Amino acid sequence: MASFFSDFGLMWYLEELNKKEFMKFKEVLRKEMAESGLQHIPWTEVKKASREDLANLLVKHYEKKAWDVTFRIFQNINRKDLSERAAGEMAGHSKIYQAHLKKVLSQDCSRKFNIPIQHFLKEEFTPDKCSRLQQLFVPKTTEKKPHTVLLKGVSGVGKTVLLAELMMAWSEGLMFQNEFSYVFYLCCHEIKQLKTASLADLLSREWPRPSAPIAEIVSQPAKLLFIIDSLEGLNCDWSEPESELCDNWMQKCPVSILLSSLLRRKLLPESSLLITATPEAFENLEDRIEYTDMKMMTGLDESSRRAFFQGLFQDKNTSQEVFRLVRANEQLFSICHVPSLCLVVATCVKNEIGKGGDLSAVCRCTTSVFAAYVLNLFIPKSAHYPSKKSQALLRGLCSVAAEGMWTDNFAFNQEDLEKNGVFHSDISTLLNMKILLKSRDSKNLYTFLHPSIQEFCAALFYLVNSHVDHPSKDVLCVETLLFTFLKKVRVQWIFLGCFIFGLLHKSEQAKLEAFFGYQLSQEVKQTLCQSLEKISADEELRKQIDDMKLFYCLFELEDDGFVTQVMTFLPQIKFVAKEYSDLIVAAYCLKNCSTLQKLSISTQDILQEELHYRKKLLLCWQDLCSVLGSSQQIQVLQVKDTYLNELAFLELHNHLRNPSCAPRKFLVNNVSFLCNNQLFFELLTQNHNLHHLDLSLTSLSRSDVKLLCEVLNQKGCHIEELLLASCSLSKQCWNYLSDVLKRNKTLSHLDISSNDLQDEGLKVLCQALSLPDSALKSLLLEACELTGACCEDLVSALSQNETLWAINLLKNALDRRGLAVLCEALKLRRCTPNVLGLQITDFDKETQELLIAEKEKNPYLTILSSV
Repeated sequence: MASFFSDFGLMWYLEELNKKEFMKFKEVLRKEMAESGLQHIPWTEVKKASREDLANLLVKHYEKKAWDVTFRIFQNINRKDLSERAAGEMAGHSKIYQAHLKKVLSQDCSRKFNIPIQHFLKEEFTPDKCSRLQQLFVPKTTEKKPHTVLLKGVSGVGKTVLLAELMMAWSEGLMFQNEFSYVFYLCCHEIKQLKTASLADLLSREWPRPSAPIAEIVSQPAKLLFIIDSLEGLNCDWSEPESELCDNWMQKCPVSILLSSLLRRKLLPESSLLITATPEAFENLEDRIEYTDMKMMTGLDESSRRAFFQGLFQDKNTSQEVFRLVRANEQLFSICHVPSLCLVVATCVKNEIGKGGDLSAVCRCTTSVFAAYVLNLFIPKSAHYPSKKSQALLRGLCSVAAEGMWTDNFAFNQEDLEKNGVFHSDISTLLNMKILLKSRDSKNLYTFLHPSIQEFCAALFYLVNSHVDHPSKDVLCVETLLFTFLKKVRVQWIFLGCFIFGLLHKSEQAKLEAFFGYQLSQEVKQTLCQSLEKISADEELRKQIDDMKLFYCLFELEDDGFVTQVMTFLPQIKFVAKEYSDLIVAAYCLKNCSTLQKLSISTQDILQEELHYRKKLLLCWQDLCSVLGSSQQIQVLQVKDTYLNELAFLELHNHLRNPSCAPRKFLVNNVSFLCNNQLFFELLTQNHNLHHLDLSLTSLSRSDVKLLCEVLNQKGCHIEELLLASCSLSKQCWNYLSDVLKRNKTLSHLDISSNDLQDEGLKVLCQALSLPDSALKSLLLEACELTGACCEDLVSALSQNETLWAINLLKNALDRRGLAVLCEALKLRRCTPNVLGLQITDFDKETQELLIAEKEKNPYLTILSSV
């Protein structure tokens, strides 16, 4: 049956009107076009149109809104019965789809979502469970706008299971019945196989009958929920120009453009979106789409992980010992929040206990666990070594994995496997090992147990094979792999580079040599070292490298000599530590560093962790801060986006007091101190080499500014450049800063942009700047709530001050009169170059003409949009 919202459907309803009603329908349509801003349809065409012709005209000009227009007119001509009948049919289609979705989820849940069918029985949806699911779509604000929820979590943490539960609850009629008429599930791993498609194509795939009522479905976009799962599967940066996006649900286009059009609200902007992806994928997405809420799936908590180990080890003492061992390794314990990886770790340790192996060696790092787990799968329980066939099978599987990483493929068909040496007869063996699973999206596709297992096998490929011998030209050399990994351009490469470094550790090399029966070449290690040396010589490449990624690679290798050598290649380090394990890894690498010249640290709120972490955190922080003493060449030090508790600050303070730590530039941006700030400001006089202090974005109280200014007025302070932009400076602060401008003869640059200065505050500063011995050369006042009235005070200062030559006045409410006075004063400062920070196009035409004319008349005046 064709959609009743198509031209045929409209025609059927127009046929229900008698001749008089039909003419009245046309007259009301004419009135609506004139009064409601509807797209104009020539009246001559409407007037002579038959019912079929009018239906065609409505669909042609109004597309998905054709029925909204028809509804309104039916109401207007007292044919509400037709509107109600149509609404009934619409509800009927929704119920048909709801029943179909319930059937699909009930029948296919084991295959598609890897969930036991009992999980989806109606009695499983307790009020508490429904309430938790409902929370996914509870808006944080009362503002009425389309809801977009970002749900992030690492692969395998349970995002898809949660989506399946939500869809089942909706199909059972337990939630969102009034909010959504349709809920559509779009898996990016699956739809990327289509290359091109229209939204109509995607929705038709989900419909239970040959012909889907697409026009009806999209006619009420506010009643649609699109669930977009595994966004990382498309590996897009979502930065296409607006002009390339699609706003037509019938238009075929590349699926990446189609999804981008939905995400960026070009297509069906009134619909609701629930989007899942890994944290790495969201880094590319967050600033490109507007979202109403973001939620994080954290997976198994500590007690659940403990219970997991207790369930696997029947002996209580053994389970406790094993859990303590895993818990002591933060990286290993961290991956255990993913259920499938928790199973990998626990199984690996259990096997090692059975063989009487060294548990501490197996749990050395993430790579050591993966190596033990994967290699053990290919060795029969009764044997010590694998067969030749098993060796060949693992080689083939590694070849498959490597090609998949380079082609962004995580689901393989039989042709993919056979091309790489994994034949039909091998598939059942790999499925029995559970290293491969049948894909949830297709019975004819196979995936690795977890994407990280594929990453491990891909890394192993480079240790036992050469990319030159790979059947696919997509597989590139290890140097290109390293740079690609460190630049984070592939959002699904989470562990790949780390595993390659980890496999170079002597204990992992011994495992591999025992498994394959020959000594491995050290060429890969040499190549990696040479590649890292190239980074320091290529400035553009260096900017693209993520230092935290590099730290994790070096941490997995755990070779102090190699780490020290690599760190000498990197005179500049910039990293962001987002969790405790990041801090451990960064501290390890920086401990082995002695040649740093520039260091930027961000630890966010890690140092605010719970009490049982506090001691470990401080030890890591101590190791990290030690680089300030061991690297005696640091010229630029930045601490940004960081919370420092009292103990953390005192540790940093003690290292900054070290005479060998004397940076020329010190930047403290968006940092929260929970300490005695007097200690911090005293540092400014102890370092005689400090010439640049940037406290921008760090909130400073009145007492903080008073302390700072007292230090600035001391003879031992040599600061020439002071940046206090966005520091929440209060009214009382301007007197303190004015005193500095009067007394300090070394300060030449002051930035107080984005503070509530106002004209009154600038008047106070200008009194100090009016002194003939004022040393200040540049003053940045961007976005300081100034008006044209302040120009009189600036003129007064400039008339007596010969050193101040640059003033940034961007983003202030200046007027033509004030600027005219200012420009006239600048003309009197002959032979003195003057720079004004103004965006000429921000002003009205008359003021623009004034500024352009002043630039032409005064050869010493430069007007720039940034200073």
